[in-house]
Amino acid sequence: MDLESLLFSQGFGSRRQCRGIIAEGRVCIRGEICADPDANVAVAESPDFEVDGRVWTYREKAYIAMNKPAGYECSRDPQHHLSVFHLLPPQLVERGVQPVGRLDQDTTGLLLLSDDGAFVHAFTSPKRKVPKLYVATLRHPLDDAQVASLRDGVLLHGETKPSAALAAHRRDERLLELTVLEGKYHQVKRMVAAAGNRVEKLHRERVGGYALPASLKEGEWRWLDADDLAALRAKD
Repeated sequence: MDLESLLFSQGFGSRRQCRGIIAEGRVCIRGEICADPDANVAVAESPDFEVDGRVWTYREKAYIAMNKPAGYECSRDPQHHLSVFHLLPPQLVERGVQPVGRLDQDTTGLLLLSDDGAFVHAFTSPKRKVPKLYVATLRHPLDDAQVASLRDGVLLHGETKPSAALAAHRRDERLLELTVLEGKYHQVKRMVAAAGNRVEKLHRERVGGYALPASLKEGEWRWLDADDLAALRAKD
């Protein structure tokens, strides 16, 4: 792959902008400045490169996990709050990563992003039945009848078929662990309301078999490696 194409594929701007970055001597390959945009780079053998002193690793596709804070919208065109894209480097935004499903602006926790369309579809399509685990802080104490109704299924406003949780457990008096397969609008909040309670806070802990790392602070993101992707696809 030539150096111009490498930078272009990794989100460093238009091809003209990438050629300019290279011509200005801002790119290093294996520790040496490379000012030739047509220079061949063996990304399979040496995927790391530097731009303005920062080390980057070539990735054919971007797979990212973010610990989403409250007060951010999962949209490139947010209406009332900042976008989650404000939390990412501009190179990732430029290469077109998008949220894999959406979290409400006041919902926190695990948010996946990728520029791989097949990956996004696999984890958002209702047919794939990917489990998602949420922890909800409730306004009122949770009773056994509410937990049972969430497991058995509750009828949401405007729908004709009940929605049932894959699993529902009480962690504390006002703390509910709920696993759902669908991704309906405000699903967890609506299910809890239909069961006779109210969600005050909502946090997503897990998608598939991948759990939000305890070391990932709110507002931070990390690349997903092969093991992480394998865990995501595990449904147990």
